[in-house]
Amino acid sequence: MRSSIGTPIRVLPAAMAVALLLTGCAAPAESGPVGPGSSASGTPTSTPAPTFDPGASADEALAFFDSVNTATLVTDADADGRAFIDGLAAAGFDTATMELTADQTTIGHAADSIQFSVRWGENCLIGQNGSAVGGYHSTLAPVLGTGRCLIGSTRPIDW
Repeated sequence: MRSSIGTPIRVLPAAMAVALLLTGCAAPAESGPVGPGSSASGTPTSTPAPTFDPGASADEALAFFDSVNTATLVTDADADGRAFIDGLAAAGFDTATMELTADQTTIGHAADSIQFSVRWGENCLIGQNGSAVGGYHSTLAPVLGTGRCLIGSTRPIDW
């Protein structure tokens, strides 16, 4: 069947639907850049860098712990245990409250992942990094009954 102008009738509903959809579209108003480091008005803002706070809650301490460890990985994507411990110590965490697993297996191969922790009151800030776990991860956990944060063998932090 054809319309009086020779266009097939089945094409008209589709063309009308497209026309109706397009009439509702308008270009969005420009609002300037919005995202990290800028405000809705496009004015740059500054976010203060987190700092060490010995009175912080465990959740706040974990956020700072993560920022320090992320910075360590930005500096060295293949950071070893010492790099994490040194970064945490430089940021204000006490090495006496830290634990670290070995960077190598007992037969001398690189460990698939390492774990490191900081005791924070009755909690543990625990980080893990390595190819076997898909990169860096962290968690907050209660101190174990042993008074430690990590299970198994850890290496001395004596440097």
